[in-house]
Amino acid sequence: MSYRQILTILILSSGIVFAASCSKSDQKQSIESASSPDEVYAAEPESGVDYHSFANTADYRVTHVDMDLTVDFSRKVIAGTAVLQFDRLNDENNALILDTRDLTIESVRTSNADQPQDVSFSLSDTVDFRGAPLTIEVPANSSAVVINYQTSPAASGLQWLEPRQTAGKRHPFLFTQAQAIHARSFVPLQDTPGVRITYSATVRTPRELRAVMSANNDPAAEKNGVYSFTMPQAIPSYLLALAVGDLEFKPMGARTGVYAEKEILDAAAAEFADTEAMLETTEEAYGPYRWDRYDLLILPPSFPFGGMENPRLSFITPTVIAGDKSLVALIAHELAHSWSGNLVTNSSWRDLWLNEGFTTYLTNRIMQFVYGDDRYHMEMALGYADLQSDLEELDDPDELLAIDKRGRDPDEAFSNVPYEKGSLFLFEIEQKIGREAFDQFLLDYFNKYAFQSITTEGFLAHLDQTLLKTHVEDLDADRIREWIFEPGIPEGAPHPQSDAFTRIDSIRQAWLDGAASAEGIDTSKWTYHQWKHFLDGMPDKLSREQMEDLEQAFKLTTSTNNEIAFSWLRIAIRNDYEPAYGRLEDFLTSIGRNKFLRPLYQDLMDSGKADMASRIFEKAKPGYHPLTVKRNSLIIYPDSAE
Repeated sequence: MSYRQILTILILSSGIVFAASCSKSDQKQSIESASSPDEVYAAEPESGVDYHSFANTADYRVTHVDMDLTVDFSRKVIAGTAVLQFDRLNDENNALILDTRDLTIESVRTSNADQPQDVSFSLSDTVDFRGAPLTIEVPANSSAVVINYQTSPAASGLQWLEPRQTAGKRHPFLFTQAQAIHARSFVPLQDTPGVRITYSATVRTPRELRAVMSANNDPAAEKNGVYSFTMPQAIPSYLLALAVGDLEFKPMGARTGVYAEKEILDAAAAEFADTEAMLETTEEAYGPYRWDRYDLLILPPSFPFGGMENPRLSFITPTVIAGDKSLVALIAHELAHSWSGNLVTNSSWRDLWLNEGFTTYLTNRIMQFVYGDDRYHMEMALGYADLQSDLEELDDPDELLAIDKRGRDPDEAFSNVPYEKGSLFLFEIEQKIGREAFDQFLLDYFNKYAFQSITTEGFLAHLDQTLLKTHVEDLDADRIREWIFEPGIPEGAPHPQSDAFTRIDSIRQAWLDGAASAEGIDTSKWTYHQWKHFLDGMPDKLSREQMEDLEQAFKLTTSTNNEIAFSWLRIAIRNDYEPAYGRLEDFLTSIGRNKFLRPLYQDLMDSGKADMASRIFEKAKPGYHPLTVKRNSLIIYPDSAE
């Protein structure tokens, strides 16, 4: 091991946070001279440096991973081998440093089939949320290593479900969640979005279960306990995904279909039947879909997110199966990632807005393509309202698009800012140069940077060479930098609105003023979006009579639309409306989606109901994903490290 690598491990172990993946020549000097973490962080974060990875990507670049894995439900571990092929980027023959978290490394050897040899390796103590660097002394003539390992039952990127937690109640279920930095908890690798890999895998499961991956799934594959996958398109590590369960498949179009337990398969296929149309219309505007197929996997309710854009196979929460396609913007969002995020990827988590802002903009456009202008304007207005709500709660540094996440778990720095502020920024450019010109810009952008990772500064350089040259009179470089590097929303920014919501505002106000009863409001033609706007616009405090009037007229406590139920339950908590508490407890114990859980638990805490919050949380915790437990523990037990 070189002096530089030894120094790296020592400093990491002492708690000083830095980027082991930094390719800048002055990295060693800055680390050696720093006397504290604050000193390391004194300067602005460097563009292109992933401060959340230990990997020394200036020395090696992993290009392909071949896995042979056995899924053991009895022990709740995945065990097997990972063969990492890599390119050497210099002649120094430094040690190879990989990212791991809670892995047991049993052996490392070269991959030479004729004369494989064991190689020296060391796994440091866990440093912080990033896990522990794995250091491998790679022989000078080697271009691959074989790592024999197994995961921990508490791996942050894995959730093991008992049969009772599934729709069918007969078989267990496993799914992974790699974003942001959880791939390292089930595969040792360079866990940074700045590195892209192809992969292949053999996955061994109980014979009655089916394995699927973010790869070339074969729905006709026999359930025999052994499944093979290849992913020929290079992806960042956070898009590596695996699920194992009692899954069946139903096609929705020539290139689209859905995997789910049979109990929800038909409902999911009907709900998301427009997926093929979404794919085709997006291709017309932004270029070909480059991932062959686009299928959906409907997960059990404990999935902590609405969706995860794993290429070829988006993971989707069942909470968006509403029966009326009212929540399918989520599908449009995950599909849009096939262009913005999966195809052109943020280089580090500081640059997340390049994934999510572009994708949110594309989501709104897809919804307009498929469902029309009214739906488009309502989606835009709801997004703007969500952004305003977050900006009221966030500190200034977290309102930047290029957010400094050094020293923080990237899971805890997500908000509507990279999504909705990023989308609003792009919408302003569209408004200034015209939609046709902006669509052409996006098409060219996706083509130029396809299968590459890009930084915020790289995007600004691209703007400088394109739109800032062709639209000198329309765009201003200082204004663009204000959007990205300053908090809040710049003065004069677009404010998306919907006429449908303006009508709802007057109806709500008339009811609040006592000029109309809830029974007298005609909601027969309201969309989900109007219901959400109606409820979310209510004042914090309502009288008991007003709560009962709403419940009697609209039966909100028993709403089957999870978004409407969520908005109503927040109102019920703020107003001590006990008749809704039974549904609240059922909601919190049956759904694991953090979009719903975090605000509801926070509302309970803010309303002086800490005992209720902790009781329900402890009851629900065994069925929650590890990420859900971690995030909501911070709300319910703010003074504890639990």
